[in-house]
Amino acid sequence: MPPRLRIATGLLAMLPVAATADRLHWGDGIVFVTSILSIIPLAILLSTATEELSLTLGPSLGALLNALFGNATELIIALAALRAGLVDIVKASITGTVMANLLLALGLSMLVGGIGRSEQRFQPVVARVNGSAMTLAVLAILIPSLRGMVADGAGGLDAGAAESFSLFVAWVLLAVYGLTLLFSLKTHRTLYAVAEADLGVEGEEAHGEGGGTKPPLLPWVAVLLAATVGLAYASELFVGVVETVTESLGLSALFTGVVLLPLLGGAAEYLTAVTMARKDKMDLAVSVALGSTLLVGLLVVPVLLLVAPLLGHPLDLSFNVYEVVAVATAVLVSNLVSLDGRSDWLEGVLLLAAYAILAAGFFFQGSPVP
Repeated sequence: MPPRLRIATGLLAMLPVAATADRLHWGDGIVFVTSILSIIPLAILLSTATEELSLTLGPSLGALLNALFGNATELIIALAALRAGLVDIVKASITGTVMANLLLALGLSMLVGGIGRSEQRFQPVVARVNGSAMTLAVLAILIPSLRGMVADGAGGLDAGAAESFSLFVAWVLLAVYGLTLLFSLKTHRTLYAVAEADLGVEGEEAHGEGGGTKPPLLPWVAVLLAATVGLAYASELFVGVVETVTESLGLSALFTGVVLLPLLGGAAEYLTAVTMARKDKMDLAVSVALGSTLLVGLLVVPVLLLVAPLLGHPLDLSFNVYEVVAVATAVLVSNLVSLDGRSDWLEGVLLLAAYAILAAGFFFQGSPVP
């Protein structure tokens, strides 16, 4: 059994503890900690089940499954937070997820993978394609904020207009997402062949090189469904106490959404990216980091925007100036270090330093999301 599955199996015991703590009112702090320790293994199991099913279903269906479930953890947690009315935290988590994927995950991958190596190489074409689409997606998310800032001088952009503008952006992003699937799975599939080969080799190593047998379908479908249900329940427990606990710790909704939620939701992806980088499979590591950001921009955010009104908590894409600057910085820096197809540990340090500085800025800003 791979180490991450052993960790996940051991931590699963925290889910009944969290449920018991909530039912018996042991305190918000205990529910907060145990629910976090429950979400992490469930996210790992969800990610692992997706990977195993991808190997079973073959390249085309497997890639589609990865495209649909790649950011399921972030989406489930965000939907639970929306149901609880934590709109400010959900909006901040969009900013934080982009920062964490592009600076933290990519930085850790380059640092850990680069230790003991002069440099690592990956396909610059894939990085450029992913980077371009990712940049456009992130800019589309930020445009309503820029529109609101411009409108401030002329009476501001009212809530109804901001919501309508955001919904229009959501439909456009979903259309672009469909076209990116067509691009990566059909018309330009060869560009992603190296990353797919790395994933296939990783699967063979996990199951033993001799037989070459595919993972069984039904057991991993059961794991996928069970992990999804468990994750939804653990997320409900988490969001039920997160506001109270973070306020008692002196943390703002902005910092909670930007730093805490993305770290919790993306832990499994970050672990995968770092593991692949350490094995010198940088194509896969870079694809995980950039592809996850692309999924957030083109799928997770539009889904949240469209579902939010149905949950009674409309969501719009109006961010404050610092969030806009932070996201733009993350996109710019990550593109600069990845476009040449080479990386080393120092570039990883620079990305991590940028993340630490931006995160500290959100901590000291301490103001609520507008």
